[in-house]
Amino acid sequence: MVAPDERFTRAPKYYAVKQHLLELIDTLQPGSPVPTERLLTAQLATSRTTVRQALAELVGEGRLVRRQGSGTFVAEPKVSWPLQMTSFTEQAAATGHAATTELIEATREKAGDAVAERLGLHPGGLVHRIERLRLVDGTPMALETSHLSAARFPGLARLLKRGDSLYRVLRDEFGVEPVTAEETIETAVASPREAEYLQTDTGAPMLVLSRHSFTAAGEPVEWVQSWYRGDRYRFVTRLSV
Repeated sequence: MVAPDERFTRAPKYYAVKQHLLELIDTLQPGSPVPTERLLTAQLATSRTTVRQALAELVGEGRLVRRQGSGTFVAEPKVSWPLQMTSFTEQAAATGHAATTELIEATREKAGDAVAERLGLHPGGLVHRIERLRLVDGTPMALETSHLSAARFPGLARLLKRGDSLYRVLRDEFGVEPVTAEETIETAVASPREAEYLQTDTGAPMLVLSRHSFTAAGEPVEWVQSWYRGDRYRFVTRLSV
């Protein structure tokens, strides 16, 4: 077993700077400025490269935020978002937030093999591809792309253009209600397109949620991928035995 002091000796140089900044952050209010790279370099007797690496990691983790031309500041606490089998609008309301949705694109296209298999279609079968921007309290939260069978849900794109919730349309117009789902969460980095919609930097850390939903009879309903800013959100779920 490696002794604790030996482990810290082997830690990267920026680690001590990061720990110093974490202790500082805990004493400050959100929005408070942190010392500049130059000041930290002098205070901690280290290199500017080391300080920059520690700051960059804390920005990526959502503990700090950079403002162009202003400096680096303590970030607002992350928004906790419940993982539930409800619509986005209902999830927001349950946590005291107001949700809105901007429809970016709604098209019909031939399904690739993976999407066709998930939706129980023959390869090349037609699907609705619906891309939407989800906002909470007016702030972009997620970029979401859904796939659903075009044959099973005719006219879906037209109905969604009215601004309705997808789950509400499925229930009220088609008598279909997703009740179970398989959901995975992975990490990725933002492409220029995702960064633009979610108001972050290209290469910023993202959380990617993939949900495959089913009816009570086990029929596949939707395959959706949602991209969230990893520095602003965390997901919460309740487990029981």
